[in-house]
Amino acid sequence: MAARTAPPAGTSLIAPAHPVTADVADEVRRLAAGASAADGIEALGEQTLLALADTHAVVRHLLVRDETGSLVGYAQVDLGGSPPSAELVVAPEARRGGVGSALLWALHDATGPAAGPPAVWAHGDLPPARALAARAGLRTGRELLQLARDLPAGTAAPEPPPGVSLRTFVVGSDEEAVLAVNRRAFADHPEQGRLNRTDLEARMGEPWFDPEDLVLAERDGTLVAFLWLKVEPGSAEGELYVLGVDPSAQGQGLGRLLTGVTLDRLGRKGLHRVLLYTEAANTAAVRTYTAAGFTRSRVDVQYVWPPAQG
Repeated sequence: MAARTAPPAGTSLIAPAHPVTADVADEVRRLAAGASAADGIEALGEQTLLALADTHAVVRHLLVRDETGSLVGYAQVDLGGSPPSAELVVAPEARRGGVGSALLWALHDATGPAAGPPAVWAHGDLPPARALAARAGLRTGRELLQLARDLPAGTAAPEPPPGVSLRTFVVGSDEEAVLAVNRRAFADHPEQGRLNRTDLEARMGEPWFDPEDLVLAERDGTLVAFLWLKVEPGSAEGELYVLGVDPSAQGQGLGRLLTGVTLDRLGRKGLHRVLLYTEAANTAAVRTYTAAGFTRSRVDVQYVWPPAQG
């Protein structure tokens, strides 16, 4: 394992209490936006940004400030997963000076020996992220694929199988049913399977949320699958945000049905492209989406630390 790196001269590393103040949260968002503009890819994931102000989130924060007090680096550890996971971002103008390495080693020590060091996400697995991971001796753990395809101008809406009906989400009525199916469908998924009522309501409060884009598939009045679409205001592309099928209804074509509904609905909105994320190791999902015309457009990598010696 590589030698530990201290914060660069003229900087300070701070671990504020959670939740951070509104001013610090705004600083983090501006830092992430600047890095995203420079790199052409989001610097921090949606959950990390939502957790800044979520009083129920079990997270820790790390800040690096320069001698003027400006925020030049940020990291967050999600302690709710097993193993814990983390993300970090460094201001473009402060890179190649040791800020990233200092944050990475601070993350290593942030969870304690019982939990072990957190796995660290790298969106897009850009060369600087690979180099940072390599210097610290990290290796690839998980790969999250982004798959995408162009949208046709209009498609025929697929017909549900006999006994299955589709309707849209009703706010204030359907939350618990969706959460229950989500828990069962993603029981083995370290992030999606943890979605709770607070997480759901946080997303429902985002500008992109539209209950018409949350489609429920029911059999005899019981929810058996759901499709959640995400379209950021003003965007020309949409995201197949979540597609969950209850284990009791798997193998009945509901995944193909809801994938077809995705193409139909987003195409009718006049969007030009659709994307989704799926685990590289989920071969069944990758096969379903590939058959629907999706191809790999990027990969996010979760790096893990080598086993402790001795």
